[in-house]
Amino acid sequence: MRVLVVNGPNLNLLGQREPSIYGTTGLDDLIYMLDGHGRELGMLVEHVQSNSEGELIDILHRAMDCYDGIILNPGAYTHYSYAIRDAVAAIGIPVVEVHISNINARDEFRRTSVIAPVCVGQISGLGLEGYRLALDFFNRYFKEKKI
Repeated sequence: MRVLVVNGPNLNLLGQREPSIYGTTGLDDLIYMLDGHGRELGMLVEHVQSNSEGELIDILHRAMDCYDGIILNPGAYTHYSYAIRDAVAAIGIPVVEVHISNINARDEFRRTSVIAPVCVGQISGLGLEGYRLALDFFNRYFKEKKI
């Protein structure tokens, strides 16, 4: 089983940007944690981060026929990128949308995800643990689907 973790804008600054909201753990540490957890589950976990909407769309397109699932943190694109939403809908790969902060407890404009309706699920507000839970979900999901 192959899972791609796609992190969107500003997640390259994880651990530095607004630590009161996003914590002090950096992106490299998150990648290390997820790689280890993926190995425990028998999954290959690969990672990519981009601050560019077009590049994120290209990444999703290239994922077709390469990955069994995608964990996507679209960052601020969550709230307005119909282009990323359409890419998720088009690729035919199950996607779990993950947010480190609880988007429903933040600014009003952050409470709506245009991407969530085309995902198999959304995890929000559980910090970096949300990524690990998404891997756990895919582990069960793939077994049920017998991928």
